[in-house]
Formats: sequence, C-alpha cells, structure tokens
Amino acid sequence: MSTPTILLVEDEDSFVEALTVGLNREGFRVEVAQDGATALARFHEVKPDVVLLDLMLPRISGIDVCREIRKFSTVPIIMVTAKSAEIDMVVGLEVGADDYITKPYRIRELVARLRALLRRAAMEQGGAAAPAPTNGRSLVVGDVALDSDEHVVTVAGEPVSLPLKEFELLHLLLSNVGRVLPRELLIDRVWGADYVGDTKTLDVHIKRIRSKIEPDPSMPQRIVTIRGLGYKYERPAPSMRS
Repeated sequence: MSTPTILLVEDEDSFVEALTVGLNREGFRVEVAQDGATALARFHEVKPDVVLLDLMLPRISGIDVCREIRKFSTVPIIMVTAKSAEIDMVVGLEVGADDYITKPYRIRELVARLRALLRRAAMEQGGAAAPAPTNGRSLVVGDVALDSDEHVVTVAGEPVSLPLKEFELLHLLLSNVGRVLPRELLIDRVWGADYVGDTKTLDVHIKRIRSKIEPDPSMPQRIVTIRGLGYKYERPAPSMRS
C-alpha cells in the first residue's frame, strides 16, 4: 500500500513542524503550503489523498480554498480552526469540508480522523461500499430522482449538484422513504463506524441537501427532523386526480 499524502495548509511554523514530525511518524507523507494561494497550486502538484486545511490563512482564506477545491475534486478535506464558535465549523462544512477539528487537538484524534476519511475514500473509489442497497440503478420519490450509477440527482427534471457525502445521505434517505433513520445510523453508514467527530456535521449536510431539493428549505417537507431521533424522508402526498 502506498504512503498516503497529506497536504497540510497551515501558516504557523510551530504547528507545521510538530504536525510534520507527528504525521510522518504515523506513516503519512506531508506536503506543506503556508498560504491559500500556494495551497491551490500545491494541490495540483502533489495530488494529495487528504487535505488538512486551516481556516485562517494569508492571501486566500481556508474557506475560499475549500470552495475552489470542491469545484474540481472530491478529495477528503478536514477543516482546522482555532476558534470554538460554531459558525466557523458550519461555514467550513457548508463549502464542502468533510470534517472539522478545533485547535488545540491531540495528534491521536487527528490521525484517527485522517485514517477514517482515507478508508472511506478508498472504499468509495473501489466501489466496495454503497450507502444503501437498492433494487436498481435509480431511486425516484415524487419529483426527486437519484441515479447511483451516474451520480446524478434531478428535482423536477432539473439537475442538482451534490458532493459525495450529500449524495450518500440523500441516497440513504430515499432508500428508506417513510422510515425514521436515527442520527447514529446515518453517521455510521455515511461517515463510517469509526467516525470520531460530532453530530453537527450531519446536521450541516442535511441543511445543504434541503437547500437544493426543498421548495422552501426553511420549512422542509421532504427531509423532516424527528426530534430526539433523527431524520425521515417523507412519502409524497398522493396526486389528486379528477
């Protein structure tokens, strides 16, 4: 198995040095960029397996770097922030980060998250895992259609772009239409049983899906929250015919 490459995007020298040593010891190859513009250039050069991306960067912010990478790549991204405010985590996830971690953090926690993301990415690329079983290539619920082979989602015939984790979540919900899916089950099936983050990641991904498939995302009718349990994709109401 080849050594996984991490693109470490961090402008604090002390963190760069400590992380490089620690991650090398854990069997990772580390490539470094210390500002946002360099990070985008280095991404194309080194073709990393995962990106560890600090939120606060010179020249181009981590948020904008993540947004740009997501235009052409689904490589796993962990957003790093020194702030504890929830808004920083939410913004990072909303622009396409797969996970987040807050400074200061333990190297063991970081390595666990990195390895979990890498295992998941390898399974997805190899076709060894699917988010849920289906009886065919496509799922259709009302005017929402999802084709798992083509990785295409349409709403009322119009294509909708969903990053991988959003696609998997929607796939799982559509596959279990009308059933309440507990939060733990959704996290386990989409992020893996060894996911060590918190459930806010799930909530932000659900929010993003709603923004793309709900007629009014502020009053969701398709993906509904079952308080204290999880989420459910509602069965569409029967059409009224004269």
